[in-house]
Amino acid sequence: MHAVRSLCVAVAALLFVSIPAHAADTYTKTRYPIVLAHGMAGFDSLFGVVDYFYGINSGLASGGASVYVTHVPSFNSSEARGEALLAQVQDIVARTGCGKVNLVGHSHGGLDVRYVAAVRPDLVASVTTVGTPHKGADLATYLRANVKGGSFSESVLAYFANSLGTVLGLLSGHTSPQDAVKGLDALTQAGTAAYNAKFPAGIPAASCGQGAATGTNGQRYYSWSGTSVLTNVLDVGDGSLGLSAFFYSESNDGLVGRCSSHFGTVLRDNYGMNHLDEVNQVLGLTNLFESSPVSVFRAHANRLKAAGL
Repeated sequence: MHAVRSLCVAVAALLFVSIPAHAADTYTKTRYPIVLAHGMAGFDSLFGVVDYFYGINSGLASGGASVYVTHVPSFNSSEARGEALLAQVQDIVARTGCGKVNLVGHSHGGLDVRYVAAVRPDLVASVTTVGTPHKGADLATYLRANVKGGSFSESVLAYFANSLGTVLGLLSGHTSPQDAVKGLDALTQAGTAAYNAKFPAGIPAASCGQGAATGTNGQRYYSWSGTSVLTNVLDVGDGSLGLSAFFYSESNDGLVGRCSSHFGTVLRDNYGMNHLDEVNQVLGLTNLFESSPVSVFRAHANRLKAAGL
């Protein structure tokens, strides 16, 4: 077993790991590679310069972790995005010989990683979701209720969203089919309820409870999220999140309600972070009075390491 693990780490170091790890630092050196999955309207890296997980992949790699940042359609159903993610996970496992990966998904990416864990549990050691609307996003539910299927408004919304997804894909060097309507439907309360019925693992039975800590093949389940909206006066993203927060009846991060984010072992659901802060955006302008998002990800990698994952 030790020999297999050593070979896995050695192979990963020679492949497409985001940034090489410093040999002297093993704080985040997990047994299995860490795979990061972006949310709606997301990307892996724009022009190879601006990362979606800003400074997070490098922060993890600096402590010894093998880190892979994936890309899926910016706008599409959770199943379509999940299938795109699965293909990349299979490739990572095949290239590294590690057997499994630790999946971490932000926002809609949290639904994607749950899909992969459900259809190929043999490839997944742990699933972690960050700011994911497991029981729906109130804003998505509102938009679906007020933008009728087949209407002119839906066509306009779909056109601009799909165009944005295409542009983001081109800027990040990828081409993927976009379907903004399916993406919107996936994040409504009705959409996530149907999804949870198909893939129930880790979802709390109580409205704001904890989910199962483990699942198929001993997978570990974790989640965390924030409940602050306006966190940095210099952050251009705070204004739009401040407006979207008005659609929510519970504390939220600007796009996802606190209880809706619960999945598996809830590590914390009230960080002083908004939805963008959770992935250290925009450009690292986050709450000066809260833990750095990079340090939160690093601490979680150390948790996975301690669990033998």
